[in-house]
Amino acid sequence: MITIYCDGASKGNPGPASIGVSIKSGDTEIFSISKSIGIKTNNEAEWKSLIAGLEKVIELGEKKISVFMDSELVVRQVSGIYKTKKPHLKKMKDIVDNLIIKFDSFQIQHILREKNFRADELANLALK
Repeated sequence: MITIYCDGASKGNPGPASIGVSIKSGDTEIFSISKSIGIKTNNEAEWKSLIAGLEKVIELGEKKISVFMDSELVVRQVSGIYKTKKPHLKKMKDIVDNLIIKFDSFQIQHILREKNFRADELANLALK
């Protein structure tokens, strides 16, 4: 089972934005992403971090994953608890939905920001 920790950051809303992704096998980080993504809202950055993490895990050939994010909104939208109404975010949800079906096992869970330290750190590194 592969674990993905995702986070997005934005200085301003919208403003300069970035993503951070930590991909782990057990306790070992096997890949990380720390990337600037231009001018975006915080929600856009959160969605883009999830997309980047899922795409990388697919590239690595993994089929069973658990995703952890501190964005309760994105987690609930991915899970279908909340609707994704804004058209630009709906497009990102559609991308995520099409990526999810490529996995044999997919779970997503909201965690507190303190437990998402590494992804938060990676996102903030890209803002500097």
